[in-house]
Amino acid sequence: MDNSNPVIETHLTVKQAIQVLLLGLIFGFVMTQSQAISWYRIYEMFRFESFHMYGIIGSTVVLGVLLTRAIRRFRLRDIDGNPIFIADKAPGWKRYLFGGLLFGLGWGLVGACPGPMFVLMGHGLLSAGVILVFAILGTWIYGLIRHVLPH
Repeated sequence: MDNSNPVIETHLTVKQAIQVLLLGLIFGFVMTQSQAISWYRIYEMFRFESFHMYGIIGSTVVLGVLLTRAIRRFRLRDIDGNPIFIADKAPGWKRYLFGGLLFGLGWGLVGACPGPMFVLMGHGLLSAGVILVFAILGTWIYGLIRHVLPH
């Protein structure tokens, strides 16, 4: 397995940087208004007391499936005009089970997944920065040991 990842340098124009900033603001607004950043909503979900978060997650899964199908069917291109290629996944269930368990455990312990971490920091909750640092550390460790993990 080739573990070399070429560094891709991107240079945003001012217009692109403003567009990215606006998309981030919209994302933060939607996450806040939908209460997806609320620890209590996540707590309710894990206790099966409310459908709220399941509705949010379910709608994003459906949207992701529809967008993936549209990208493949209509051969959509990225912003630079390059074709978008979505590779087929290898069959198997272990990696999804173990990865999902780890993700869910972390989510349950800290009350936030990666997207809301940034939104919470934007709200001024600096303790979310500690969670974000450890999320990045975990990703870095995964990169170090990925070659010995079952994929």
